Amino acid sequence: MSKDAFAAAALALTAAAENGSNMCLSFLNALPVTHAAISTLGAPFGSETICASDSQAARLEELQIDFGAGPCWDALRTRAPVVDADLSEPTESAWSLLREAIRDTGILSLYSFPLAIGELNVGALDLYATTRAALNLPLIARASALADLAATPVARQVIRRLPHLDTDDTNPATYSRREVHQATGMIIAQMRVNADDAQALLRAHAFTLGRPVREVAADVVARRIKFTRDDVVDRD
Repeated sequence: MSKDAFAAAALALTAAAENGSNMCLSFLNALPVTHAAISTLGAPFGSETICASDSQAARLEELQIDFGAGPCWDALRTRAPVVDADLSEPTESAWSLLREAIRDTGILSLYSFPLAIGELNVGALDLYATTRAALNLPLIARASALADLAATPVARQVIRRLPHLDTDDTNPATYSRREVHQATGMIIAQMRVNADDAQALLRAHAFTLGRPVREVAADVVARRIKFTRDDVVDRD
């Protein structure tokens, strides 16, 4: 994949996230893989397939979710890509039966990439191919970079469906909404993201803690919580 192709894929991924189209197709169009799927995994968002390039990708993803183990789970746990470049080769793993089930569908290589925003676990991107070693090291690195770009849009998509987290809107004395706007501005500066992504990060962290957004915003404004690219939340 050339630099131009990578840039085009990044733009397509951003556009898909904004217009609600299938984000998985951005990976399928940019990389020599056959299927792509994105799922949230475990806490805090639960385990659910968010998008799939096609029905087979969706079925493959459900296999991993139902099994409760596999490359996507390993990728998120280790925060590193998991590569199985040749499923026809026997190997010892904790998910050998799952590996056989995936191979039986005609998939010969698969690649899983973690989706995370700092400390916040989101899920994983899975790429499946019907050829062995479909991705070389440079392509794996670029696919990983694209997966990083997808993490925040995926979190935003899930958060839109969550119950409203502000539980005390009837009491304006508790926390001013001004603090939410101030916290959003601080997260924009700290993370260098746009306002929508900053609000998504704020809501995601509040959801993780089980606290109202305004309460967490107050901690951000008071600098008790700081968002950084390496470590989303630092408590002073």
